[in-house]
Amino acid sequence: MTTLHVLIGIFATINAFSFLLVARDKRRSIRGSGKTRTPEGKLFFLAAIYGALGVYLGMLAFRHKTKKWYFQIGIPLLILQNLATLYAVYVVLGTQQF
Repeated sequence: MTTLHVLIGIFATINAFSFLLVARDKRRSIRGSGKTRTPEGKLFFLAAIYGALGVYLGMLAFRHKTKKWYFQIGIPLLILQNLATLYAVYVVLGTQQF
C-alpha cells in the first residue's frame, strides 16, 4: 500500500464521518427531541483535521448551517487548507521509501 492510498483512506474516512455528523445534527435540529446537538466547534475541528469537504457537502445536502457567515467563509477556506496540507504531506512522505 502506498503513501497516497493511506492518505486518501484517511481523508475519505474523516470526510464521511464529518458528513454523517452534519446529517445527525440537522436531524436533531428538526426534531427538537431534546437530544444534545453537535457543537459548532466540533464541526470546525473536524473540518480543520481534513474533514472540511465532508462538512461542506453536508451543509449543501442538508441545508444546514448555510446562513451562518462563519460557515460560508470558514469551511471553503478550510477545504483549501486541507488540500494544501495533504499535498505538502504527500510531497514530503512521497519522496521517502517505507
